Amino acid sequence: MTDLKQELYLIADEMRGMATLHKMFADNVYHVERADHLMQLAAKVASLVDENQPEIVQQLFNGDPWLRFSPAIGADAAVFNPAGEILLIQRKDNAHWAMPGGLVEIGQTLAQAALRELWEEAGLRGRVVRLLGVFDGRHWESRTKVHLVHPVFLIECDDLIPSPGIESLDAKFFNRNELPKEMHAGHELRVPKCFDLVKQPDTYFDPADSYTVDLPLHQRPQS
Repeated sequence: MTDLKQELYLIADEMRGMATLHKMFADNVYHVERADHLMQLAAKVASLVDENQPEIVQQLFNGDPWLRFSPAIGADAAVFNPAGEILLIQRKDNAHWAMPGGLVEIGQTLAQAALRELWEEAGLRGRVVRLLGVFDGRHWESRTKVHLVHPVFLIECDDLIPSPGIESLDAKFFNRNELPKEMHAGHELRVPKCFDLVKQPDTYFDPADSYTVDLPLHQRPQS
C-alpha cells in the first residue's frame, strides 16, 4: 500500500526544489512571483501533512538545508568484521538501529562523509575500500520528508571495537540472521542488501533506462 503521507512529503519537496530553481533563474518580476507562489503551495502541502501553519513550514523551506534543488545525500558506512557481521549503531533519537551514516557536508567527498559519520557514531577510524551501492530513498523505504539518496561505502577498520558517540546509544556487530527488529526506516532493506553486495564485485544502483519514458525536447536542436 502506498504511504500517502510519504508521497505528499516527496511531492512538496519536489515542488520546493522546482520553486528554488525557477527563482534562481527568473529573469523578470513575474517569474519571481510565480516561483514564490509555487513555494507557498509546496509549504501548504507540507503543512497539511504536518498539521502545521503554512507560514512556519515556508520559513523552514527558505532556510538551509531546504533551499536546494537537488536530492539530499546521506552517506552510510558498511563495516564487516571477520565473522561476516555488520556494524550497526542504535540512534539516540528513536532507539532504532542503522548503519553509521548521515548527511554529506559541504567541502567533503561522499566517502569522507561516510568516514566522518563512522567516527562520530561508532568511534572507529577506517579506509574506504569501494562503493557498494547507491540507493534512492524513495525506492528503499527511507520515509523522509525530502528526496534522499544513500551512497553506501564498504569500509575496513583495523580496530573493530566500536563505542557509541553522542548521537548513538549503542554500537555493535550483527549477523544477517539476528538483525534487530527495530531498524531505522530504509535500513531494514539496505542492510540485508549489503550482505549480498559485499560478496559481489559490482556496484549496485537502481535500474533505469530512457526507452520507456518521455524525455524533454526543448534542449534538443531543432531539425
